[in-house]
Amino acid sequence: MGQLKAGIIPVTPFQQNCTILFDDETMEGVVVDPGGDVDNILSAVRENGLKIGAIWLTHGHIDHAGGAMDLKDALGINIIGPHEGDREMLLNLETQAAMFGLQGAVRNVTPDRFLAEGEKVSFAGHEFEVLHCPGHAPGHVVYFNRQAGFAHVGDVLFSGSIGRTALPGGDHDTLISSIKDKLLPLGDEVGFICGHGPGGRLGDERRSNPFLT
Repeated sequence: MGQLKAGIIPVTPFQQNCTILFDDETMEGVVVDPGGDVDNILSAVRENGLKIGAIWLTHGHIDHAGGAMDLKDALGINIIGPHEGDREMLLNLETQAAMFGLQGAVRNVTPDRFLAEGEKVSFAGHEFEVLHCPGHAPGHVVYFNRQAGFAHVGDVLFSGSIGRTALPGGDHDTLISSIKDKLLPLGDEVGFICGHGPGGRLGDERRSNPFLT
């Protein structure tokens, strides 16, 4: 087993961080949140000689899940996650697309497996704990690798900000509870990649994020 590595491909007009997590020895990995621009994702996979085993979704918003079915078809792999709280959202992605004037740009998504709090998912020996963190979306999950001290937090937490809660299914108090009860206890030194913009460390957010202090 090699080192856990991550590569980020900004996709869609929302500049969402589609993330490829992979092992630098076996080059096996997963694609987290392929929101769109699937040709760009596939190019990155091929150019780097990656062997993608699955798609992991953090939640069901269009900018995170919009390209999942096309990528599934292209690579012949399963879609894993999020929590079933986002089932209806994923089954109505085409309706979400129409709200943003993106008709025909995405397909509704049917995950091969939903995830629950406390489950584990892995690739190439790298194990991630699943944390159900609603608030931004009812079925949002976070993927935490304890050995590497790393979490992919999707749109729960950003560097200096938090996920939007004005969207359908969002709730501010629930989101703050998810962050304070699930994420911050993981430890100040845990690094994170988020769904938009730069990542950071949980301790910096605990100390200085204006939504948490």
